[in-house]
Amino acid sequence: MGPEYGERVPQRKNTFSSWSSWSSRSSFRPRRIAQRAVHAGWAWVQRTGSVTAEHPGRLRFGAMGTGTRLAFPLGTVFGEPWIHLGVHCIVGEQVTLTAGLMPDLDLGPEPILRIGDGVVLGRGSHVIADTTVTIGSDCYFGPYVYVTSTNHSYDDPHQPIGKQWPRMEPVEIGPGCWIGTGAVVLPGARIGRNVVVAAGAVVRGEVPDHAVVAGAPARVVRRWTPAGGWQPPLRTPAPVPIPDGVTPEQLLALASLAEDAAAGPLAGLDAES
Repeated sequence: MGPEYGERVPQRKNTFSSWSSWSSRSSFRPRRIAQRAVHAGWAWVQRTGSVTAEHPGRLRFGAMGTGTRLAFPLGTVFGEPWIHLGVHCIVGEQVTLTAGLMPDLDLGPEPILRIGDGVVLGRGSHVIADTTVTIGSDCYFGPYVYVTSTNHSYDDPHQPIGKQWPRMEPVEIGPGCWIGTGAVVLPGARIGRNVVVAAGAVVRGEVPDHAVVAGAPARVVRRWTPAGGWQPPLRTPAPVPIPDGVTPEQLLALASLAEDAAAGPLAGLDAES
């Protein structure tokens, strides 16, 4: 028979759940302290392990400008005497920079890899300069961009491709370019000034100034000329630049006003009711 009306039914105790809850509460504070210590320690490692002109560590670049920094952890870096980095460059974590086919080669008196001023190389990118690669000033790379001046050859059908001598052609990327995430720039590519390379594009050959290229192989999908402007025309209005002299506080106030205007006159009714 079931319990009489009004009797309290005994509740089963889940010993494991109770222990887990107590254990979680009792270990929360030490875990939080340990987590903060790990994060602080890793931040210290990142700061200490980064490479600058003042603190180059084991690396001796042919030139490294003021304000340039290679983030830690580093990618593969060799042939640094033939790598020239401009001023105020940002090289993200795990970025590979190489000059020559392998370390410890004498590559002559001239630099092989030239990176201009203000260049940003996104995390995990690779720049492989077996022959000359030039990246102009103020270029921005997204993550995992791959630039190479070397390609495998496959002329001999009887030899494994990896054992055949590669082909090399110089690469040049003009100033002011934006290279999207995962793009590949192949040997012989000559990219003009202020070019947008779409994410995942594979670039070879000549790309004119002020163009947008996309696809594999990449093709011009939009271009600007003095006579015709952007063709096809841009679908979105140009951003309005911030006027000179505007302070951050004024921008925050304007943003607050814009939010209030977007909410409309009925925004406070729910709170009042």
